[in-house]
Amino acid sequence: MPIGNGRLGAMVYGNVETETIQLNEHTLWSGGPNRNDNPEALESLPAIRKLIFDGKQKEAELLANKVIISKQSQGQMFEPAGELHLQFPGHERYSDYYRELDLDQAVTKTSYRVGGVRYTRTALASIPDRVIAIHLTADKPGMISFTVSFSSPQPQVKLLTSGTRLTFSGTTIDHEGVSGQIRYKGISEIKQMGGTRTSTDSSITFKHANSATIYISIATNFIDYKNINGDADKLAESYLAKAAGKSFDNIQKAHSSAYQKYFNRVKFDLGATQASKLPTDERLSEFRFGNDPQFAALYYQ
Repeated sequence: MPIGNGRLGAMVYGNVETETIQLNEHTLWSGGPNRNDNPEALESLPAIRKLIFDGKQKEAELLANKVIISKQSQGQMFEPAGELHLQFPGHERYSDYYRELDLDQAVTKTSYRVGGVRYTRTALASIPDRVIAIHLTADKPGMISFTVSFSSPQPQVKLLTSGTRLTFSGTTIDHEGVSGQIRYKGISEIKQMGGTRTSTDSSITFKHANSATIYISIATNFIDYKNINGDADKLAESYLAKAAGKSFDNIQKAHSSAYQKYFNRVKFDLGATQASKLPTDERLSEFRFGNDPQFAALYYQ
């Protein structure tokens, strides 16, 4: 399930035993400031225009490919920040599994039952607080036990655990002859209610908590396309400091209010049918066998 606030994004996989939160930050790109224009482009433009006006489109295309397209960098690559992993021991056998992406509130939820206990995970990418927040609860006290770890496809990423924090940092990759110059910093801070905490050099384990909230802040040194003198560490810390002192409920209320200011400007109503009462996976399965005009309208957009 995707969540995002225009700057931070995450894919929430919804797996029970090992949840995966795939993280993105919108300025996390390979390379750095560079010129990728072709110096022959301007002086060749009149010749390309003449070929087009003379009906010689193929010749114009061949010339444009030679003198307009960059000779080196064709563009840099957007890069993933990494993945936060939440491992829940003993949750291999579960029942009553349910998940949703609530477009009215801009939150995603995953819930299930293990041994008579209902577990719920709620995640959002806050617009006003500039963090991703994940809230873990159970309907019985002392039942939240999990381990937090991190992985990343980024080479030479530096990982550090300290107290209730798991941080990662590094510099993006080189691409097409342009050296990687985007420095990034990510901080995951976990606040628990009750229970105990232990850690290793790569993970933090929480046991028998009543609830827990994970605050994720990511920033880079990117200021604009020609200025990468920002302080990734300072920005990541400042975003986290403002958010981590707030409860998840307060963050969610402020987030939903800011989101709905824009989302509620438009209403899209396809009416109601019996099929609309089914979850999306069942509607997909039944779509080829029945008449579901609502789903057809969305499917063929």
